[in-house]
Amino acid sequence: MIIVMEPGIKKELALKVEGEIKKAGLKPVLLAGTERFVIAVIGDERKLDEKVIRAMEGVETTMMVLAPYKLASKENRSSSIVSVNGCRIGGKKLIIMAGPCSLENEQNTLQIARAVKKAGAVMLRGGAFKPRTSPYAFQGLGEEGLKILKNIKAKTGLPVVTEVLDTRRVEMVAKYADIIQIGARNMQNFELLKEVGKTHKPVLLKRGISATIDEFLMSAEYIMSEGNPHVILCERGVRSFDKSTRFMLDISAIPVLKQKTHLPVIVDPSHAAGDRRYVCALARAAIAAGADGLIVEVHPEPKKALSDGDQTLNFPLFNKLMREIKQIAKAVGREI
Repeated sequence: MIIVMEPGIKKELALKVEGEIKKAGLKPVLLAGTERFVIAVIGDERKLDEKVIRAMEGVETTMMVLAPYKLASKENRSSSIVSVNGCRIGGKKLIIMAGPCSLENEQNTLQIARAVKKAGAVMLRGGAFKPRTSPYAFQGLGEEGLKILKNIKAKTGLPVVTEVLDTRRVEMVAKYADIIQIGARNMQNFELLKEVGKTHKPVLLKRGISATIDEFLMSAEYIMSEGNPHVILCERGVRSFDKSTRFMLDISAIPVLKQKTHLPVIVDPSHAAGDRRYVCALARAAIAAGADGLIVEVHPEPKKALSDGDQTLNFPLFNKLMREIKQIAKAVGREI
């Protein structure tokens, strides 16, 4: 059940409704919008007398949500915008996040940040902690990398997106990041999802390589059930039988998610392709299909990158991509 409060009421009235929900042994999740409060009821709603709730002061209406992901469902609201340092993810303007797969040093990262900003990117992505298939591969700079991101943000003004790998480091990453990324491998690490939910920081949630759309949305629900509505979904390709690309970018996931959820949806063409020759084509397709933005890997010399160099764009290719997607954005009623 979703309880919609009247516009402009004081928070105290919403808290009284919360108290009534708790009396019934259910969990209320209070979501503060720009105009009104919305309360989601988690648990067996049959324990709650809907007539009593509707009669309470400040309550405008109640709605039953049939989808299991009650907070993420389109039945909850038509669309959401996640605001990050002035960037509105989910609005008319497309949001481009770009940067290295792994942070290497401050000088290199600053060079990349300035280049992608000049081309039109509005956020810097970069991994300080890197989950790698091989335990012998470069694992990232750790907190030193987070400090580099902080310094680069101070010099360029670009908000930063970086990944957290486990519950022990959530507090550390949240201190430096503007958006906390949950990678594909951790999409169903439910304890980690709950911890990042408690931070109330924007979360970029990547789809698992074998996850269904509903499983993806249930993972978003874990974050939102901790009172954090600031979730951005990221389609980054699913595992298939064909080895032509690293993963198969599920373009159909974009309109399907737009039909099922109010959350903004971005696409990672770099990890889907695994080959820079295909990244720009996948990015163009994603924008045409209705994505709210992209997260792209960029490096001045991809062959020298410490991780994922094969799928990383150099500066000329990224500049070319930005010119191309500006035209596509205009054609589909969006802008960059």
